Amino acid sequence: MALPPVATPVVRFDTVGSTNQEALAQAGGIAPRWFVAGRQTGGRGRRGRPWTSEPGNLYASLLLADAGPAANQPELCFVAALALYDAVRAVTGIDPLRIDLKWPNDVMIDRAKLAGILLEGTLTPGGRPATVIGFGVNCAHHPEGTPYPTTDLAAAGYPTEPPAMLAALDAAMRARLAEWAGGAGFAVTREAWLRVASGLGRAVTVRTGGREVEGVFEALDASGAMVLRRADGVRETISAGDVFPTSAAPV
Repeated sequence: MALPPVATPVVRFDTVGSTNQEALAQAGGIAPRWFVAGRQTGGRGRRGRPWTSEPGNLYASLLLADAGPAANQPELCFVAALALYDAVRAVTGIDPLRIDLKWPNDVMIDRAKLAGILLEGTLTPGGRPATVIGFGVNCAHHPEGTPYPTTDLAAAGYPTEPPAMLAALDAAMRARLAEWAGGAGFAVTREAWLRVASGLGRAVTVRTGGREVEGVFEALDASGAMVLRRADGVRETISAGDVFPTSAAPV
């Protein structure tokens, strides 16, 4: 299927430390705008973890200006995850039974992680809020030795070049951002995310704040936090953490 060209302005690098860092450094410039690299030497994921960034995958960060109040910024994690889910399906035509979303924003194929999404905020030189959403999408290869299974589009049977992935992601981000910014706000995004959620209604283990919590993933609250029903019947709300199926939780 032919994909439209990228409509959002793009700044391209052959090699860069981190596309997120470049976007943050230029937060006073044109927005929205993509920062895209063929390779990163200092890529990172959540909690400062290194992100393998060799050529062949997509490394792209989207700079947004005034993307809503600071209290609503975590909602963009779900917006970004849905957009990437949409983009992967648009490019590959993958069976929807093979792809889902793990809380809060991991795109999974065959229960293996396909991509990393990192959201960061800053202020422009003029004091306006700006948001950067970084995507590392495994198109041609994926890291080994991680505490969870990983995959890439080629390994899943869908070889995809980074430019095609970027074009689909740009279109999907524009659509999902417009949906999020509409009158219904996060409620529409939340319902869309729940329709393709991984682990909903099943037992999971969450690593958060130096501890592990086990329970059944019951719901998302109105802010996007996970609602977990523990074995003692108590419902615990978790705003950040790493989620694993209980049977597959790392030791």
